[in-house]
Amino acid sequence: MEADATGSPMPAADPNASTAGTETLRRLVASLLVVRCSGHLSDGQRRYPRWELVNADLQRLLAAGVGGVILLGGSAAELRLRTRQLRAWAGSDLLLCADVEEGVGQRFEGASWLVPPLALGRLHGEDRAAALTLAERYGRCTGREAAALGLNWVLGPVCDVNNNPANPVINVRAWGEDPASAGALAAAFVRGAQAEGVLCCAKHFPGHGDTSTDSHLDLPVLPHSRERLEAIELPPFRQAIAADVAAVMTAHLQLPALDPHLPATLSAPVLTDLLRRDLGFGGLVVTDALVMEAIAGRHGAGEAAVLALAAGADLVLMPEDADTAIDAILAALADGRLALNQLQASAERRRAALARRRCGNGSGNDGGDDGGERRPLGILSNGPLPEDRALALELVQRSLRRRGGATVTTAGGGLNLIRIDGALGCPFLAATAPALAWPAQAGLHTVLLDGAGPSPWRDGNGGPLDLERLGDGPVLLQLFVRGNPFRGSASGQEPWPAVIQQLQEANRLAGLAVYGSPYLWESLTTLLDEDIPAAWSPGQMPLAQAQLLASLGLEPAAAAAAGQGAPAAATDSRTAAVPPQGPTGFTD
Repeated sequence: MEADATGSPMPAADPNASTAGTETLRRLVASLLVVRCSGHLSDGQRRYPRWELVNADLQRLLAAGVGGVILLGGSAAELRLRTRQLRAWAGSDLLLCADVEEGVGQRFEGASWLVPPLALGRLHGEDRAAALTLAERYGRCTGREAAALGLNWVLGPVCDVNNNPANPVINVRAWGEDPASAGALAAAFVRGAQAEGVLCCAKHFPGHGDTSTDSHLDLPVLPHSRERLEAIELPPFRQAIAADVAAVMTAHLQLPALDPHLPATLSAPVLTDLLRRDLGFGGLVVTDALVMEAIAGRHGAGEAAVLALAAGADLVLMPEDADTAIDAILAALADGRLALNQLQASAERRRAALARRRCGNGSGNDGGDDGGERRPLGILSNGPLPEDRALALELVQRSLRRRGGATVTTAGGGLNLIRIDGALGCPFLAATAPALAWPAQAGLHTVLLDGAGPSPWRDGNGGPLDLERLGDGPVLLQLFVRGNPFRGSASGQEPWPAVIQQLQEANRLAGLAVYGSPYLWESLTTLLDEDIPAAWSPGQMPLAQAQLLASLGLEPAAAAAAGQGAPAAATDSRTAAVPPQGPTGFTD
């Protein structure tokens, strides 16, 4: 037996002590990671295998202590089974989240799919009280359904102010085009959702609304002063924090006025100084997905995770490689780049958030973190609850705009010309979707423009449509256009104003339907002849399609008999004269 410096005998070293300490430290680090998986149960059903872990790796990482999972895809019924499975694999408290900015049905079939938040931002300018009530109901619906299916963390609301109509990725996802509406409505959503026992996440701090670059593809630069941030970008986050939002998600963008070297996600001046100190936020700070090119294109999987934690993030979302990230964080602890007490504080904030989730809610449910197992079995077993169906319909009807002639005339056939971002990952356009099925019943032949087939343009993307190749007869033009990750544009950069003029000059435009971007709608309605029937909905899901097409007179008799009659759509006499407001498959 050896002696210590005082000469007293020392006990023999325990060979398992260092191993146990290393294992404990590794689990601590792993608890700060959130990895991605499919909502489907089997590996063969994964839609995005580049980002979604196979079950063997997922089970291994959860057993090793990884603290959270973000899910995408599958049905509501599958999600309920999947979340139970993940909890069993983890054997401990687990954050389970999803990007359900437009209701749980946006990502998981069978739940409520609601209109994008910007619809309420526009209503807020007309009827503030109604918009705030609807925003809180929106949150209630989202939180109730998320909790019933085993999710405990909703990655919303978007607190970005969409004051840049050219924004390629925020667009209709924002709650407003000015700080007042964006902040008030986002806070109302937080109150509603968190009252149902889930955690919310305000994103993308300190504001991604005034960018023309998609951070999934490159690093945007926001060249604004601190004074400008205080006036426009920060107020919605202040209101969400005042509403006790549980988490804040970072933005992958550069703010030279705050940090000339690192993007916000990796910046201590942004996360520690601005968010923690100046805004007083004490909850969870989570990065946006580190696999996005704004970060992944400049930093490796390990270095990005280390820099994010050093900057003040608590949780690392979707590192390119979880094992690499864990190893890099451990190495940074060993060489002093990261402080152990900082990571312990992050782990404590994570535990506090989960404990808060388990403390109950105001919905009459038990509030236990049980993956929905003790929730009423009837919820979502036959689709959304009646009150949530009514909310979805009311939101669509209140936001629908209609102008022009009486109805679409399709005598003798013609074309149903549809533009979508891509045929893959297009859940709103199944074979039975009204945008496809209803014009077909009216005798129109569908031509789908998805960027994959031969070009529809006579002279590349800048020329008019090749009408001779597309076919004869009247044309119903349906444009599904909005801000979407990885698209790089909120309008497709296609010459739709020229198409409108071309079809009108040929006396072939039977009607126009725009789903999504209000900015495209407003730019096209100024060009329409007064007798051309046209309508816009911010939503793209089948419910929005049905209500819009019914307003244009394309509702089949069977649908009318089933009670899907034309709505009392708002007549949009103002949009032809009013310019856009402002100086709208992946986490983001």
